[in-house]
Amino acid sequence: MTAMTDQNPPRQRAPSARAKARHAAILDAAERVFAARGFDGATIRDIATAADAPVGLVHHHGGGKAALFAKVVARRADALSALRLAALDAAARPLTLRAILTAFIAPYLKQAETGGPQWLAYARLVAMVSADESWSDISARHFDPTAARFIDAIAALYPAAPRATIAQGFVYAVSMMLAHVTAGWRVGALGRSGAHPGPEGLVAFAEAGLRALLDRPAD
Repeated sequence: MTAMTDQNPPRQRAPSARAKARHAAILDAAERVFAARGFDGATIRDIATAADAPVGLVHHHGGGKAALFAKVVARRADALSALRLAALDAAARPLTLRAILTAFIAPYLKQAETGGPQWLAYARLVAMVSADESWSDISARHFDPTAARFIDAIAALYPAAPRATIAQGFVYAVSMMLAHVTAGWRVGALGRSGAHPGPEGLVAFAEAGLRALLDRPAD
């Protein structure tokens, strides 16, 4: 019999379907609780209750509260980035500003409309990350690489524009997208229609605002 060595470690057993389902349920519950109560207001016990799981199991799957929050944000960020980059690659050439913004905005709006309440909860988490500099490491890891690709595409259309100005307009456009998802009901209430606005107005508004910044004479 050959002795086991460091070069031949024991194989790790793949998680069972039940374990994967439990892990997903805990992340779903954490997503909802963080969205409803914010990071500071949420507790691991709240999440365990929402997931119908023991507190110890939540710690096992998520680690501490900050680690669990990071896992929840990363889970959809990576999938969303792939959808956005695929949309950008598939856009007709030559690219236009509207096409670039549509490739970034439309995939998220589709997920928010068809993916159920979890994607709506996720929008609130992204808004938290965007508004709080203490989560800058999450933004840098999961959002900034994709954002840089889109800013590069806009910079190719406006080679004379300062990158900081392009980034400013892009961040404003992202804020509009999040408001569209999380507060679109206000448009229906104030407009007395009760209807949530479609994406076309959002893209047009973002495009006009970004053009206004980029076409503004230098101070």
